[in-house]
Amino acid sequence: MVRMDGIRLQKYLVLAGAAPSRRKAEDLIRAGRVTVNGAVAGLGARVRPGDEVRVGGRKAVPPERRVVLALYKPKGYETTRTSRSGAPTVYELLPELPGLHPVGRLDRDSEGLLLFTNDGALTQRLTHPRYGVKKVYRVWSRKGTPPPDLLRKLERGLVLKSGVRVQALKARPKEGGAVITLTEGKKREVRYMMAAIGYPVERLLRVKMGPIRLGGQKPGSWRELEEAELKALDRAAFGDPEKEGSGARSRSKR
Repeated sequence: MVRMDGIRLQKYLVLAGAAPSRRKAEDLIRAGRVTVNGAVAGLGARVRPGDEVRVGGRKAVPPERRVVLALYKPKGYETTRTSRSGAPTVYELLPELPGLHPVGRLDRDSEGLLLFTNDGALTQRLTHPRYGVKKVYRVWSRKGTPPPDLLRKLERGLVLKSGVRVQALKARPKEGGAVITLTEGKKREVRYMMAAIGYPVERLLRVKMGPIRLGGQKPGSWRELEEAELKALDRAAFGDPEKEGSGARSRSKR
């Protein structure tokens, strides 16, 4: 809800799901893509009740109710609204809801838990490595189960041939492969890690993000998170509101 004295345009764009972070919102504003009441807006703009905000000509409105969905993304689907390759997209599996966007991504060959929300601030917290929200992946390799000493290399961190440094929070052997826990999400990071130790991935399944588990969901199915799950997700993203100095934000009930 917009206060009578207004809120900063950057914050409004995040609340409306038009940008995943205030920095991205500033990029949109600098590019001249944001208008308020028909006039191109600047970085110092504020939005007040009754103002009309558009991004690229499209109206941006904060949702009346926060929604968080858990999708079991099947292999072969792209995490995008429009596919350039002609492959099916995750949006074909989801209901039409304003501002709904993915919390991070899974590549086309990967499967498993993928969260969607209309809450841009939540997305930023869950995906930025600074906040340390854990993502857990079950992987299988044609070469079988890597020995513990190789998996410890992933925990210590290693530099790929591309020069990018990768590191797992945890890497544990599991029959036919491993279970990898990350707090960041570089593109195809788990696949590059496993290939670097000589165990290329045959199948990759994300089983957990923060406190939310894939559980017994079937491929292609989605569900709306329950209230207890939403509270646990907020604690993981924003801290414990009962602890002073936790950096947690207060939320109004929606």
